[in-house]
Amino acid sequence: MSLTDTSQQENCSAMSDVLNRIGDKWSVMVVGMLGRNGTLRFNELKRMINGVSQRMLTLTLRNLERDGLVTRTIYPEVPPRVEYSLTALGKTLQGPIAALWDWSAENHHAIIEARAVYDSRENAVAADEGRKIAYARG
Repeated sequence: MSLTDTSQQENCSAMSDVLNRIGDKWSVMVVGMLGRNGTLRFNELKRMINGVSQRMLTLTLRNLERDGLVTRTIYPEVPPRVEYSLTALGKTLQGPIAALWDWSAENHHAIIEARAVYDSRENAVAADEGRKIAYARG
């Protein structure tokens, strides 16, 4: 199925469904880390992904597993060892996610600068509006 015709509701729904899963930052980070490092245990992933809580990582892994992007392997040891890796479908995301990471690294500074310019302009407009309101009140 081609999703090029976005005027079709089912195409928009399919795109929205997929992007809701793989478009959030934690899913991108998990797929990226598993793609770069191969099979990892939960705590290894948690250490590699700065800022993710245990609960959020658990939910993200569960959702990625549900969607067929990540596989969870439990080894019958004491204590049990659990490892996560990308499925064949998950591996197809490695290229797009690597490209996104590379683009982010290359353009982060330009984005920070653009935000500063925008914020400066918006603050000037807001200050000017405040002066107009104060002047009108007299």
